[in-house]
Amino acid sequence: MSRSLRLHPTPCRSTDSLDRRFTMYALAAGAAGVSAVALAVPADARIIYTPARTRISPPHTIPLDLNQDGKSDFKFQDTFSTTSAGFFREGVLSIFPEHANEIWGHATARGGHYASALSAGVPVSSKGAFSSGPRSLASGGREGTSVFCEGKWYGSHQRYLGLKFNIRGKTHFGWARLNVNCGPPEGKTHGLLTGYAYETVAGKPILTGDKKGPADLRPDPAGLGQLARGASGRPR
Repeated sequence: MSRSLRLHPTPCRSTDSLDRRFTMYALAAGAAGVSAVALAVPADARIIYTPARTRISPPHTIPLDLNQDGKSDFKFQDTFSTTSAGFFREGVLSIFPEHANEIWGHATARGGHYASALSAGVPVSSKGAFSSGPRSLASGGREGTSVFCEGKWYGSHQRYLGLKFNIRGKTHFGWARLNVNCGPPEGKTHGLLTGYAYETVAGKPILTGDKKGPADLRPDPAGLGQLARGASGRPR
């Protein structure tokens, strides 16, 4: 029987440092005679990133609460089973969506359903290959004296899950970053969740690995540095 572990990480609200920098820039801009309104960053453009270092191993079930509202949006399940004779043993690391949430993945000709191991910088949006139902990440085991490991996530480092989930009836997009491995002596699968994030604006895409939001919403440090220096810093 699997045991459930509850995560209680502290979200890293990426806009906090930006807000402090913006305040400093706005003061400098005011001294240079530039309206702070021109520097305003839209308040609704936010990515909430939560760092993590959570191990996923059999026989555990790990809930994933992307927006930290106390409700699990997805859950990781790592299982390991053996025949009564002990000749064949198999472990599987999977992710299950809660409610009507969906996972970016693919199906094989043999009927398998797998979660895609995305690289950094992939747009997670309505155009993604999302579908409902659980998805396998990796599997492994031992048959006699032979150990086997397989799956798109086997041996992966810093790969991303594309996630689509619901907040108060609206669709949001997010990602979760993991390392996955499998090996002797029994071929058990192991995962390490290293962080996750989501976009607070409903329907707005997020790039895998992005913790801060669109580059075009960030103040230009070079230009504002000139403003901070006043008129003398402006090109002639």
